[in-house]
Amino acid sequence: MLVFVSPLYLIETIRQRADRFITLKQIIPMKKIMLFAALLTAGCSITYAQDESLTISGSVDAYYKYDFSKYKNEDGLSNIPTSFADEQNSISLGMINLILGKTVGKASFVGDISFGPRGQGQSLLGERDGNSFHIQNLYMTYGFTDKFSMTAGFMGTFVGYEIISPTGNFNYSTSYLFTNGPFQNAGIKAEYAFSDKVGLMVGLFNDWNVYQDFNGVSDFGAQLSLAPVEGWEAYVNFLTGSPSGTIVDLTTTYDITDAFKLGLNAADFSASDDDDGGYSGGALYAQYGFSDAFALGVRGEYFKLKDIGSGDDLMEGSSVVGLTLSANVKAGPLTIIPEFRFDNSSDELFYKNVSMDPTKSASQFSIAAVYAF
Repeated sequence: MLVFVSPLYLIETIRQRADRFITLKQIIPMKKIMLFAALLTAGCSITYAQDESLTISGSVDAYYKYDFSKYKNEDGLSNIPTSFADEQNSISLGMINLILGKTVGKASFVGDISFGPRGQGQSLLGERDGNSFHIQNLYMTYGFTDKFSMTAGFMGTFVGYEIISPTGNFNYSTSYLFTNGPFQNAGIKAEYAFSDKVGLMVGLFNDWNVYQDFNGVSDFGAQLSLAPVEGWEAYVNFLTGSPSGTIVDLTTTYDITDAFKLGLNAADFSASDDDDGGYSGGALYAQYGFSDAFALGVRGEYFKLKDIGSGDDLMEGSSVVGLTLSANVKAGPLTIIPEFRFDNSSDELFYKNVSMDPTKSASQFSIAAVYAF
């Protein structure tokens, strides 16, 4: 899954090469010395070409959020129920995540582990069995050819526009589409690039967001990737299985200029049982970079829960329109994200004060610090 984001991951590569010393304990004819040196040089070159060094990257983040209604529940959470940036009037932790990667020949691996609320309880799998950490990614890939590869393990989902890592999103708070969709998929997938403009992925996966599927491998997923023109990329995603349900998702980005970028995410999810509802919606992203150090972005989203039940037992699903305005202020690897958000619902889903009087709208301000390394 490709997303259009700012800032980009900053990855430092540490290369280590051991010096080799040769001690000659006897006199060797000059021709043999030259032959031995040539063979040694060739051997060192082959080893270096096949063995890439370990890469280390990741991020840390923290934030402050204030809900203008001053509402706070017993867990300290405020009105807007999307993932992350949800603790009211508190300087709060995001997470620290560490990403390791290595490639040797055609084989590679990625291991990504996080510590903190953003990667744990706020990403569904947190604190499972008393763990103080969460595995975000743990997978291996083998590239059979330049066009064909296979990957197996636990992976960040290919569905959707936004991701768990704060370095992968322009806005700090997340969309309803992100919060209600899959976060991770465990399984095995095959990817084939027909050309620079068309690619296809197909795979078998567990249920959403689980390390182990006690129901057995039950989900089928596919992604069609398209790059019609320079600067425009689109991904059509499909994931279905029981009991998870079926989701069809479109993610696309277009670089109108070097400074102005547009993104779109649209999705439709249906539960396995037609009477159990689901959701549908879309989010539009627009970002403009005034300089390398400052950019503004807006996200507008429409999200609707599908009706549940039928006949006299029908419960109509609520809808929400959300508007989020964010800035990215960069100082090297550090990004400060001040953000204002306003959500309005078709029903009284929020509270307008500490007395818990219901209301249809909610607003909040947050400021986050994200450091990528």
